[in-house]
Amino acid sequence: MEKLIIQIGASSDFFDGFALNCEGVYGGGETLDACKTNVLEGLRLLKESRPIKDWPEILRGDYEIEYRYDVQSILSYYAKVFTKPALEKLTGINQKQLHHYATGLKKPREPQRKKIELALHRLGSELMSVHFD
Repeated sequence: MEKLIIQIGASSDFFDGFALNCEGVYGGGETLDACKTNVLEGLRLLKESRPIKDWPEILRGDYEIEYRYDVQSILSYYAKVFTKPALEKLTGINQKQLHHYATGLKKPREPQRKKIELALHRLGSELMSVHFD
C-alpha cells in the first residue's frame, strides 16, 4: 500500500498542508483539524473533477495518508495541551527555546528536532500501555 504524505506547516495563525508526493493536493485552515479536513476535501474534489485516467498515479490504487509536521506546527498545536514546563520536562529543552520553536522565531537543528520527536513518541508509547480496571 502506498502512502500519500501530507506535510503540515504552521504560521502564527494558520495551518497549511500539501502532498509531498502528489500534485494538486493541498489545503489550509485556522486549526490543525480544519487544515486536515480541507486537505481531504481538496483530495475529494480532485478525484471528483477528473476522470480516473487523469488522477495522479498514487491515487489510482490503495493508499493511506501519513501526516508529517514541522516543529512549529506540532508545538503550536499542542500548546493548548502541554505547558512549556511540561514540554521542557519531556524534551529536556528549555522553555524559552521551545517558545522560539513554537512561534517560528527559530528553527531547531536536526538533533533538537529528533529530541522533540523522540520525547513525543516516548510519551505516546507510555500512554498506549495504560489500561484501566
